Amino acid sequence: MASDGARKQFWKRSTSKVPGSIQHVYGAQHPPFDPLLHGTLLKSTPKVPTTPVKAKRVSTFQEFESNTSDAWDAGEDDDELLAMAAESLNTEVVMETAHRVLRNHRQRQGQPAPPQPPVHEQEPKLVAEPPVAELPAAPSGDLRLVKSVSESHTACPAEELRKLSWSGIPKPVRPITWKLLSGYLPANVDRRPATLKRKQKEYFAFIEHYYDSRNDEAHQDTYRQIHIDIPRMSPETLILQPKVTEIFERILFIWAIRHPASGYVQGINDLVTPFFVVFICEHIEEEDVDRVDVASVPAEVLRNIEADTYWCMSKLLDGIQDNYTFAQPGIQLKVKMLEELVSRIDEQVHGHLEQHEVRYLQFAFRWMNNLLMREVPLHCTVRLWDTYQSEPEGFSHFHLYVCAAFLVRWRKEILEERDFQELLLFLQNLPTAHWNDEDISLLLAEAYRLKFAFADAPNHYKK
Repeated sequence: MASDGARKQFWKRSTSKVPGSIQHVYGAQHPPFDPLLHGTLLKSTPKVPTTPVKAKRVSTFQEFESNTSDAWDAGEDDDELLAMAAESLNTEVVMETAHRVLRNHRQRQGQPAPPQPPVHEQEPKLVAEPPVAELPAAPSGDLRLVKSVSESHTACPAEELRKLSWSGIPKPVRPITWKLLSGYLPANVDRRPATLKRKQKEYFAFIEHYYDSRNDEAHQDTYRQIHIDIPRMSPETLILQPKVTEIFERILFIWAIRHPASGYVQGINDLVTPFFVVFICEHIEEEDVDRVDVASVPAEVLRNIEADTYWCMSKLLDGIQDNYTFAQPGIQLKVKMLEELVSRIDEQVHGHLEQHEVRYLQFAFRWMNNLLMREVPLHCTVRLWDTYQSEPEGFSHFHLYVCAAFLVRWRKEILEERDFQELLLFLQNLPTAHWNDEDISLLLAEAYRLKFAFADAPNHYKK
């Protein structure tokens, strides 16, 4: 166990990666209501309707659209349409996929099945792996997704799109699929061009109205912090291109001005990159993002990419804004929930961290603040976000289980470390540089298994 002096000295050296380095430019005394803060994440109180309502499952997109009338044009913050359909995401299909990925991986590695989560009171349903039928090969799903999204005169129902996207989205249709899954684009194909034009025009109206104020006394601290943070982002060869730097500065500054409850906080800047990279790859042939020359992209195309990136990032942040309000209560709570979850999933790993006085906040704060973007390569983040956008509350609720699976993934290495400093250094610099989509698929499958086992069993989740 490390001495107090060594631990304090190391903690001081590593503050650039933990909460102490997070600088809030704007502060909010009253963060927005979040069910994570005002109730339990895992078991919500059922609402009793005042009048009996017979549930009806939406069977086609046409029925769904007709029932919502003109809701497609309800406004920039109305993303409830896809969320409504997402609530009925077929968990059986995803669960089968998760178990299949895990089984195939174990067969290739020649590893036995891992032990099941401990049972303390009431065993959650389907903790043990059920027998499942063989699923279609991945390319078949890809072809269905390509066809459903690229149809020129039909729209893919939101539930079906989410099911098809969960296991990864083919690169050719990833840009439009992300726009649909985020709620930025309407599912109605005929409405998409007008929506894109209107939202792009609206974004640049914000630029014209607000951006010149970046040097005003009231806003100069915000702009200065953004200007400092962007060169620290990766991939450097892309971000440091002058045109890209300017785009990121505008996106982040406008978002901060329009969201004073949080303003700009370090960590938000990283969330711009995946959207920008996915959208710009639609217009270039270069496969390696590090070698992309933005100067070769037409100016008008670049303007549209900038606006699309802004709106999709805004949609993402709408669901996790309490992560960035004053004192970042959302992150503080999620780190605590991660600690409680890991104590049930792998008591040995949890006890080892406690024994060596490694606090979850010291390594997991960044996992929540940057959504694991600093822990895995960019192409892995893109694959991860395919699933996050396919999962209801993927960037908040499901991310918790991904982080738990991510930590337990390194149990062997963690248990071998017998020193506070070495443990923390390892957890802050995990060896994922050579990870690929298969590693992410395995991680997501394990996360879904954990979610399925624990989400409806609060007595297994909390002490």
